Amino acid sequence: MAKVLSPLALIAGPTASGKSELALRLAEADDGVVINADSAQIYADLSVLAASPDAAEQARAPHRLYGVRDGAQPCSAADWATLAKNEIAAAHAADKLPILVGGTGLYLRTLLDGIAPVPDIDPAIRAAIREAETADNHAALEQEDPVAAARLNPGDSLRIARALEVVRSTGHPLSYWQARKEGGIGDEVALRPLLLLPPRDWLAARCDRRFAAMVEQGAVEEVETLLARGLDPALPVMRAIGVPELSAYLSGDIGLDEAIAAGQLATRQYMKRQYTWFRRQPPGDWPRFTDPLDCEDALARALALLAPAA
Repeated sequence: MAKVLSPLALIAGPTASGKSELALRLAEADDGVVINADSAQIYADLSVLAASPDAAEQARAPHRLYGVRDGAQPCSAADWATLAKNEIAAAHAADKLPILVGGTGLYLRTLLDGIAPVPDIDPAIRAAIREAETADNHAALEQEDPVAAARLNPGDSLRIARALEVVRSTGHPLSYWQARKEGGIGDEVALRPLLLLPPRDWLAARCDRRFAAMVEQGAVEEVETLLARGLDPALPVMRAIGVPELSAYLSGDIGLDEAIAAGQLATRQYMKRQYTWFRRQPPGDWPRFTDPLDCEDALARALALLAPAA
């Protein structure tokens, strides 16, 4: 007798595509728990700039993993996947539908597919590679892992360094470890996914309006408070969209209008990268909803795609 799998809804797509509202509607209709899958919304320091659900929205349904991480502690995909597994299990135990919602594809892929069990890298090997020029590392990678070298952009210093340090430290290319991913839950749940891919011009306009609204709602003050902590500028929370742009305004380097325009541009660029990822990477049988979620009819049609299979 086949095992009955517990349900897991997933709403993903680029920023400003309407994921949060759709997740709320689903939670209200199907006794669900909304679980954050966005790398910025997990930080307590970024509720405004991350466009996290506000108090009124969170009162409509249970929300989990929003603002639960201090900005001084970076949250890796593996860290998030562990947290998400716990919340999914808790929702199932309470006989509620867990609803993953967010735009961080790496988080979702790590949770569903697992993570490559790459052994710890030799610190001396890592240091030598990180000190070398990117062109030299790429040339070395062409000899030691030609498959990775052909796949990577010659200017992608971080990914080239990672591939090179893995093959030198472990004796196997990164593809060897990636083929042995472990810890994924994709085969353990009855997944009900939906990708939101509305027209890009509609998304771009929403990105611009939302960033301007964030500034009115306290984004500048949020960044000012964050800067006062004196955190390492390399931390993810310090590099989140809007933080560098509003930091430049607070330091007097640019005016507020220029900072807003820069933040809007950064948001649109991020949206385009997300759009491309979600259009190409997830399985082809995941439903895609391509209409704007700008009316009740569109929301109803999107919700219908998230219903359990008959």
